[in-house]
Amino acid sequence: MSTSTRWDHQVIYEIIHAGSSVLDLGCGDGELLSRLINDKGVQGQGVEKDVERVMECVVKGVPVYHADLDEGLAGFPDGFFDYVVLEKTLQVVHKPLFVLEEMLRVGRAGIVCFPNFGHRDIVESLVHTGRMPITPVLPYQWYDTPNIHLFTVNDFLDWARTKGVTVERGLSWANGRIRPFEERDALEAEEVLFVISHLRSDKPHLCAPRGI
Repeated sequence: MSTSTRWDHQVIYEIIHAGSSVLDLGCGDGELLSRLINDKGVQGQGVEKDVERVMECVVKGVPVYHADLDEGLAGFPDGFFDYVVLEKTLQVVHKPLFVLEEMLRVGRAGIVCFPNFGHRDIVESLVHTGRMPITPVLPYQWYDTPNIHLFTVNDFLDWARTKGVTVERGLSWANGRIRPFEERDALEAEEVLFVISHLRSDKPHLCAPRGI
């Protein structure tokens, strides 16, 4: 499986239970929501900034709200959705921490997937060439990349600990395969996916997330 087949789409599809309510932030053309709605009876809602992508969602019959995530999710009440998906979107928004807070406010669980800018090849390429790395996961030149916040797995886990957020599950895309997240993946994972929720008093904070 290559990243072009969206390994994260299939993982998210398998995580989300049939009949759940799902909000997909930065839903793109609505492909994931369309599958979840048609196959699993999910009550889905997308949020997308790009007008052309919004129209693609409409064509697929996917409910979509045209909005900028950096302006928040004021139209949605607290804890309204079973899952809120933030798939390869966190690094492109201007207010990533605000978007994460809004995600956890409106959802009982969040599913976050992002490229790991701490991957060993990226770091070594930058050091050895003095130029921004170009990889299968990060195929952009420095002047046309949509990624405006470059962060690592450890940066994200630091944020989770600081904010009392529980990492329920973790998966890595490394060496062309999916595997449960391990500590070594801070350097070895090209992309990661975490299922997160607010820390509850009856549940310990998992410093090391478990795989699915």
